[in-house]
This record gives sequence, structure tokens and C-alpha cells, in this order.
Amino acid sequence: MIDDEETATLRRRLEALRLEHRDLDEVIARLMDTAPYDMLQLRRLKKRKLILKDEIARLQNQVTPDIIA
Repeated sequence: MIDDEETATLRRRLEALRLEHRDLDEVIARLMDTAPYDMLQLRRLKKRKLILKDEIARLQNQVTPDIIA
């Protein structure tokens, strides 16, 4: 079980990751609006976004674990 301080730390980290994920959405959208765009850079940004999504899901599970009733 995690204590309140650890939970608060996880929630702050979670919010920071969500913010970075949203920022990457905007960067990717802007990059795709400019032609021609760098496919390698786009691929790297999308990969980073997926890594963030996985990390967000992992932290979310730690903050609010599934409880089987």
C-alpha cells in the first residue's frame, strides 16, 4: 500500500506526463501541417507519445488500483 505522500508524488508525476502528452499532440499536429515534414522526427515524436501513454497508464494503476469486490 502506498501512503499519502507517495500518492501525491505519483499524482504530480502523472499530471506532468499528461501535460507532455498533450504538448506532443500539438507539436505533431503542427509538424504535419507543414509540408514537407520530417518523417523521422514525426516517428520519434509518435514513439515518445506512446511511451508516455504507457507510463501514464502504469502510474494511473498505481494511484487507483483495480479492486475486485
